[in-house]
Amino acid sequence: MVHKVGVIVGSIRKDSFNRKLAGALAKLAEGKLELEILQIDDLPLFNQDDEASPTPAVTRFKDAVRAADGLLFVTPEHNRSIPAAMKNAIDWATRPPGQSAFKGKVGAIAGASKGRISTAVAQQHLLTILHGHLIAILGSPEAYVQFTDDLIDETGAIANEATRKFLTTFIDNFARLVAAMARG
Repeated sequence: MVHKVGVIVGSIRKDSFNRKLAGALAKLAEGKLELEILQIDDLPLFNQDDEASPTPAVTRFKDAVRAADGLLFVTPEHNRSIPAAMKNAIDWATRPPGQSAFKGKVGAIAGASKGRISTAVAQQHLLTILHGHLIAILGSPEAYVQFTDDLIDETGAIANEATRKFLTTFIDNFARLVAAMARG
């Protein structure tokens, strides 16, 4: 059985490195996981006053999160943390108290940037934010990807063989975690 995974890409830029990485991960996951990028660019800024009557965009997003067997967070690093759009999506998904759409979910984190340490700091912040919201988060391998112009080919696949092998291991480990959770 192929399990469904909701992908939350932190960058809302149309041509972002992390959106490209999410697409390449979806190719690597074929036959193992069905990855679907969840739209977050239309979510209003979180406001507790609006929890009781969320917008259709918020309802759509939370329903998509609930329908997923797992969640993959693909984040850039903005000012040594996660992007505001990703934090906003997490706030909407986990509120109001006791009604978190993340309940019972497992997750994994990946990210790409041009820098050598990639998104390591942002991913650590994201782990702190997600702690307590998800049942488990994939711990190994940690997917900090240095984005280069030739990393992803014209078909959207990872072009570098070593990176492809590494990210295949990442996807395989995440697929096992999602399957284990689905078995109970």
